[in-house]
Amino acid sequence: MKRKTFLSTLSAIPMFNSLNTLDGLLEGQKTEKMPVLFLGHGSPMNAIEDNIFTQKIKEIGKTIPKPSAVLCVSAHWLTRGTHFTAMQNPRTIHDFGGFPHELFNVQYPAPGNKKLAEESQTLLKPIEAGLDLEWGLDHGAWSVLVHLFPKSDVPVVQMSIDYNKPAAYHFELSKKLQSLRNKGVLIIGSGNIIHNLGKADFRNLAKPNHGFDWAKEAQLSINKHILEQNMAPLLAFNSQSAAYNLSIPTPDHYYPLLYCLGLREKSDKLEIFNDLLVAGSLSMTSLKIG
Repeated sequence: MKRKTFLSTLSAIPMFNSLNTLDGLLEGQKTEKMPVLFLGHGSPMNAIEDNIFTQKIKEIGKTIPKPSAVLCVSAHWLTRGTHFTAMQNPRTIHDFGGFPHELFNVQYPAPGNKKLAEESQTLLKPIEAGLDLEWGLDHGAWSVLVHLFPKSDVPVVQMSIDYNKPAAYHFELSKKLQSLRNKGVLIIGSGNIIHNLGKADFRNLAKPNHGFDWAKEAQLSINKHILEQNMAPLLAFNSQSAAYNLSIPTPDHYYPLLYCLGLREKSDKLEIFNDLLVAGSLSMTSLKIG
C-alpha cells in the first residue's frame, strides 16, 4: 500500500484523528479555547445511574467542543510529588468496595497520550513531575467521563495531587497548564467541595438537597467567593470557620477545585451547576469555566 493511501486510511479512523490532532496542537497550532470543568463526582454509583447530576454532565458533554484530549485532576490520586499517567492504555481502577457487581464491571477504555503527559511535565518546570506507567483512571476520572464522553474516544491523562503541598501551591501550579486550553485539551477537576463522609446521613440519601446547617453555610460562603473571584478565603479554607472545618475535614476532594480556579482567566464566564447537597454533608456543586 502506498504511504499516501495508508495515511488516508488512518485518517478515516476516529481515534487516529483525535491523537493526530492533539499531536499537531501540542506543537503550537491554535484552536478554540477549551473550557475548564470542576465536577462533583459524589458516589461511584453515579457512574451507572441516570439522575439530575449525571444528566447535567451529559448535557455539558454535548455542548462543549470535543477535546483532543482530557487532563484530569482527581481527588483519588494522592502522591508525593506530581505525576502524569503516560501509558498507552490506562486501566480502569475500581478503587472502592461494597458496591454492586454492575459497578465493578464498568470499563472505560479511553487511550492515554504520552505526548500530552510530556508536554504537561515540561510546562510545570522548574518543578519536577514524573511520568507514571502504573496508575490508570480512578473512579474520580472515569465516573464522570462515562457521561461526558461515553464512547471512550477521547485520550485521557491523569495528573496526581502532591498531598504534601498546601492549597496555594496547587492553585499556582495549575496556572502553568493554561496554554493547554488553547491546544484542544479539556482540563477537569473531579472531587467534592463539601465532603465529610464521617458525618454523612446515608439513611436520607434520597432526600432532595439534604444538607446540615454547617454544610449550607459553607456552601453559600464558598460559592460567593468563587463568583467574586475572592481567592484568599478559598486558599485559607482551614482557618475560616467551624462550618468550613466540618465541610472540608481533609482537602483531598477540595484541591481539584483549586486547580480549576487557577486556570480561570478574567474573560472566562463561570457557571455553577449541580449545586445541591446530598446526605447532609456532601455537595455535588460543579463549575464550568469558559
